[in-house]
Amino acid sequence: MTITPDIELGAYLHETKVDPALASLVESIAASAIVVADHLKEAAFQNHIGSSGTTNVQGEDQKLLDVLADRVFRETCGEAVSLAAYVSEEAEEVTWLKPPAAGDLILYVDPLDGSSNLEVNLSVGSIFAVSQVQADGDTNVLRKGREYLCAGYAIYGPSTLFVITFGLGVVGFTLDPSDGQFKLTNARMRVPTETTEFAVNSSRQRFWDEPIRRYVDECLAGSAGPRGQDFNMRWTASMVADVHRILTRGGVFLYPADESNRRAGGKLRLMYEANPMAFLVEAAGGAASTGTEDILRIQPQAHHQRVSVLLGSSNEIQRLVQFHQIHHSQEEIGS
Repeated sequence: MTITPDIELGAYLHETKVDPALASLVESIAASAIVVADHLKEAAFQNHIGSSGTTNVQGEDQKLLDVLADRVFRETCGEAVSLAAYVSEEAEEVTWLKPPAAGDLILYVDPLDGSSNLEVNLSVGSIFAVSQVQADGDTNVLRKGREYLCAGYAIYGPSTLFVITFGLGVVGFTLDPSDGQFKLTNARMRVPTETTEFAVNSSRQRFWDEPIRRYVDECLAGSAGPRGQDFNMRWTASMVADVHRILTRGGVFLYPADESNRRAGGKLRLMYEANPMAFLVEAAGGAASTGTEDILRIQPQAHHQRVSVLLGSSNEIQRLVQFHQIHHSQEEIGS
């Protein structure tokens, strides 16, 4: 099948024969992203910059735009007749929009990832994934990542982009300001197997486990170290921005469970942050792991569950997994 360059999102979904119910929801997600992008442009003039004075279920300070973006996605996507459940970072409970029936859809959303960057005008984004109700009356939203139908994100930067996968290949659309339509601008986003870039919050180094410490130390040692090459470190405090860079030119993103956050399971949420991004990166030829297990095979126990996240270029993730295996073997010998 030949896809015309600059094809609009709706036409692309039709041409690639995406299920109509799923396609309708994806178009609603994209429409939500356009509204959020507009709010971001006007935020300084509408007094939407800053804290809302409330916290979300994770105890994190909610920005005014976190709350606004959540409302936009919930209301806009709620109009999709196939959507039964809305699972958001900003809501403690699942929002059921109708009695679930087999084949209905479940939407998982981080409405505004990286909102701590708003005051300094850096890129932020929205993360989403969709799964399916398995049987009439089934209210279980705790689906493994490998059961997702699609996943993606919008990134609000110099241009507004919409990136999505249905499991095979990743495509990117750019919002055309002349007509307000998302148009295909990257028909094949791939993660190179090799890289010389890594993204990690190095201020947490004192909490890291030995495998992460060893990996980062080897990268920082550069051409004089065991890797024999120089690496660049990148960190934006916006998962969307860091993963978009990886999908554009390669790299790895690390937010591991460590001494400080291990009791909570890690920092990032499994169902609407880790799983969607792992789903995307794997579809683009990369890899994702907690260090000890495949992220997409984890059976969720709660819809706000946290998890360790290592994802990106496959050779680097394989190296990190090996470091974890060596570490655990040494611990077993020591005990």
